[in-house]
Amino acid sequence: MLNSPFKVLTLALILSLAGSAGAQKSSTKRKVPLYSVVAGSTLRVRLNQDLRSEKAHVGDLFTSTLVDPLYSKSGIMLAPQGSTLTGKVTNVIRAQKNGKPAMMDVQFISMKLPNGRVHRINGSLTDLSSSQGSTSNNEGTITAKKTSHRKAKFIGGGAGGGAVIGAIAGGGKGLLIGAGVGALAGGITGRVKKGSEVKVDSGTEFGVILNLGISMPKYAAG
Repeated sequence: MLNSPFKVLTLALILSLAGSAGAQKSSTKRKVPLYSVVAGSTLRVRLNQDLRSEKAHVGDLFTSTLVDPLYSKSGIMLAPQGSTLTGKVTNVIRAQKNGKPAMMDVQFISMKLPNGRVHRINGSLTDLSSSQGSTSNNEGTITAKKTSHRKAKFIGGGAGGGAVIGAIAGGGKGLLIGAGVGALAGGITGRVKKGSEVKVDSGTEFGVILNLGISMPKYAAG
């Protein structure tokens, strides 16, 4: 008969091999194919709460809802309609008495899917009102051309004080997009008035352009 120490050693070896095989099997199960979304892709989102320059502070978080599903470049759905994007206020300049409007910079940092998974993103505000400078594929993803990939911000303006999306183009030239541009671009006559505050209402739709590409698994509801 085998002595007791040898039995213990043999049993330990068997358990070790069994554990190694189980870990390898578990590791194999965890490997999930990832699909990519290229930098420059634009997501259409809808704001979930009001944004006001009078009340906003740097670091404030806000959320918006994905209006159209996000697909990979190969046509795989990665994020369904209704996914939540979290944004952060990165700079606030309130309206000034010399007529200059308020400005608000924001950045988008994460996306939460309905199944509870959260993915980090690096996204910036962009405009959806003009089709110039972008192309759309048959999966509903808008890809901006290099000329339209610029830093954008909310600018106070318009008769009702509504938000105007402003973007800084190459060479330091300013570009104003959207309703109310005339009120900002035109000369101020008569008495100088205080500029307009940024007022972005809940339900407002705009674009989030990805500064960096992302890789995600195919969406699964479970």
